[in-house]
Amino acid sequence: MSIINALIQPVTSILDKVIPDADTKQRIAHEIATQVHTIAQAQIEVNKTEAKHKDLFVAGWRPAVGWTCCLGMAGNFLVIPMANFTLALSGSTIAVPLIDLSTMIPVLMGMLGLGGLRTYEKTKGIK
Repeated sequence: MSIINALIQPVTSILDKVIPDADTKQRIAHEIATQVHTIAQAQIEVNKTEAKHKDLFVAGWRPAVGWTCCLGMAGNFLVIPMANFTLALSGSTIAVPLIDLSTMIPVLMGMLGLGGLRTYEKTKGIK
């Protein structure tokens, strides 16, 4: 529930400035938190349904994105530097350019964050 509170906090701080009545402000903040919670629960149900699906194109898209990110990182930090090292040792002036990871890193961080959140939930016994 603290994650939902962290998401709602910026909105409630605006409510503090706009709505003078404390009861109305608290009711609206509660309604917003309830809506966010409902949306999160609906997404969890979609995720469960996707994960149980037999078709690899439905259930396997998240692992595919994860492996794509993993391959991109491996390419940039292992394969390309080793290839450039080997090319330099052979006397070649060719250098393989690194991949621009600026679009991939947010996806990877999001996936790692969600994985970390799920690990936290499991340690707390949340289903």
